Amino acid sequence: MVNLYFEPFIIPFIIGVVVLFSVMWTKFISWISALPQSDRRLMRSGIFSVATVGALWEAFRECLLHLKIGRVNGRLWYMHTSLAFGWFLLIAFGKLEAILYLDTPVVPIYVDVFFRKYFPFAHVGAFGFIMDALLLFVLSGLVAAVVKRFRPSVYGMKRTTDHTLGDKLALSALWCIFPLRLLAESFNSAIYDSGSFLTGSLGELWAFMLPSRSLPYVNEVLWWCYSVSLGLFFVSVPISRYLHIFAEIPLIFLRSFKVRASVRATTFTKLQRAACSRCGICIDPCQLSATGISVDTQSVYLLRDERSKGAALAKADSCLMCGRCQSVCPVGIELDVIRTSVRYDRRKDSSSFDYGYLDTVHVPLATSKTGFFSGCMGRLTPAVAASMRSIADRSGIDIWFVDETEGICCGRPQRMAGNLDAADRMRERNEELFVESGIDTLVTSCPICLRTFREDYHLDGIRLLHHSQFIAELMSQGLLTAERGGASFAYHDPCELGRGLGIYEEPRAVLGTIGRLEEVADNRDEALCCGGSLAHLGLDLAQRDMIASGVCAKFEATGADFLVTSCPMCKKSLSRSAKMRVVDIAEAVAGII
Repeated sequence: MVNLYFEPFIIPFIIGVVVLFSVMWTKFISWISALPQSDRRLMRSGIFSVATVGALWEAFRECLLHLKIGRVNGRLWYMHTSLAFGWFLLIAFGKLEAILYLDTPVVPIYVDVFFRKYFPFAHVGAFGFIMDALLLFVLSGLVAAVVKRFRPSVYGMKRTTDHTLGDKLALSALWCIFPLRLLAESFNSAIYDSGSFLTGSLGELWAFMLPSRSLPYVNEVLWWCYSVSLGLFFVSVPISRYLHIFAEIPLIFLRSFKVRASVRATTFTKLQRAACSRCGICIDPCQLSATGISVDTQSVYLLRDERSKGAALAKADSCLMCGRCQSVCPVGIELDVIRTSVRYDRRKDSSSFDYGYLDTVHVPLATSKTGFFSGCMGRLTPAVAASMRSIADRSGIDIWFVDETEGICCGRPQRMAGNLDAADRMRERNEELFVESGIDTLVTSCPICLRTFREDYHLDGIRLLHHSQFIAELMSQGLLTAERGGASFAYHDPCELGRGLGIYEEPRAVLGTIGRLEEVADNRDEALCCGGSLAHLGLDLAQRDMIASGVCAKFEATGADFLVTSCPMCKKSLSRSAKMRVVDIAEAVAGII
């Protein structure tokens, strides 16, 4: 059968297929073999479990139907789905058509790809209609992709991604594939008077416009061009953004097997880099554009550089790490983990850090089972701790202020900077101090500290709460009562508390108890960063205030009496730019009671 159906024009296609699958098979082997032993155990235990079924369903949902993109942008969803799912259906129905027509389950791949060339009269009825309809579906997505490339505003996007040479090569080939297929099949139809509503109608046009003797020559050239465009696309996939087509599937499976990324770069972290499609959805949410900083510092470009040549430290450092880009990523790539990993990789030497002071810090035994940890920023906003003391007194409970006299940073700033050794030393010493103190509940007003305690520390037996959660508990237990006043509050979700920890309801419940809550459009997962993030040390005060001013303007438009936040960093940042009064949630409650 191979010899029977072989023709020279399929050679570019065959070369492309061989190169693509050889390269990708090599990559798959290298990705899996480089996994640490613990991750391979998770993979082996998960592959024959229900997790595999879930992974298959997710791969179908997100690699073909792109449902996550649909939740972010409906027009982009149609573009991605028509190209991905439409092409998949063309392949599937093309294979089925060839099997049925030849009456054999074994059909060379090039036969079903170029089926109309080999069998111009086959299944001109139902299959012809289906294949034409699917081709039209894909072509509509292609038109949408071209529009997005040159007019992203049509899709509600301010910017779209810049492309590498490999991206341009693959994109050019992709844009040629389906128009060339349409032309090749329609010229076939012109010659053999076949085809369905699309290829047949276009074929009638060619037969009317061109001399019949020229049709076979043009037809042959078009099938060659179609084969070349396919082969060129396949060859360029591993060096372009389209590598994500093959990287996202193993990523989904490994993630379903509970394999997780690590800041100390692992194969799984590298696989996430390869799974970025550079769709551009993450670009507009970045608030750095308000500062005039070049957009090529954003996560999509960090991943691009890491995949090809390795990102410069300056680019890795230029990020607020607020999580806005990560919250809209349709692939679910852990962008902050990857960025921290790059920072760690570029600055592994923490020898200049002075660890000596850690052993000089001693915390006395707790005077209460409930400890309150202000943290670095909390200690710079003493009104918050004073409000918590007032709330505790009013509730009739004792709180021990852990770091009232001295304390150690939670280590998050060092971790975000990539100084993991320093962060670990701080963590170890703090763990000793917390455990030795005898507390069973640790409350902090700093979301940065809370997230660090929950994700990086080992504090078994100690309950970890944000102070907004603690206040909400006191109210729900009847220990803290407050008259509902006439004040209105516009609440700002801090990045680390909201997107980082998913704590949205308790602060709103507290504010709804003491007054009227006003919401801004950019809230919860879409909340804006205050600009004060410690993750981007390269921003000067003026640039930070530019970000904060844009945030404050949205809150001022609500007409609320107070802008309330639950983070000492956010309070300091927003207070510099707001025309309305900015308070911490503890201050708002203490002022009412």
